[in-house]
Amino acid sequence: MTVTTQQETDSTGLPTFVRRFTATARGAQLARHFATVELADSGRFEGGEEADAIALVVAELASNAVRHGNVRGRQFEVRLTCMPEAVRVAVSDARGDRQPCAQPAGDGEGGHGMRLVASLATAWGVDRRDVGKTVWADVPCGGGR
Repeated sequence: MTVTTQQETDSTGLPTFVRRFTATARGAQLARHFATVELADSGRFEGGEEADAIALVVAELASNAVRHGNVRGRQFEVRLTCMPEAVRVAVSDARGDRQPCAQPAGDGEGGHGMRLVASLATAWGVDRRDVGKTVWADVPCGGGR
């Protein structure tokens, strides 16, 4: 099976990269790789702290989609939108009934990944969809390279 990245441009001309993955641990790994490669190929990032932060947010949101948003036979989607001062990372899954939350420090074993996302992003949230949800985070970058 060939998987291709869909590249779109929004109404302001900003590039958006979209790909779907199987809801498995391997799919989550591939999602992080996808983000790293597509952003580097866009000429906007070539490693560094910003690219690492974006890859980490993708990894966490993709992992959550696999762990908490998995519906048998359904994929999850990663959408990266390059905005002038941030990259919006949006991960959609098929489970709208399970919402993420950032747990306070030291509060059990789970939920700390969303605290990490919140620390790397200027904003994050959850949007409902007809089927499932989209969890998004705006990760700052160097202002329109």
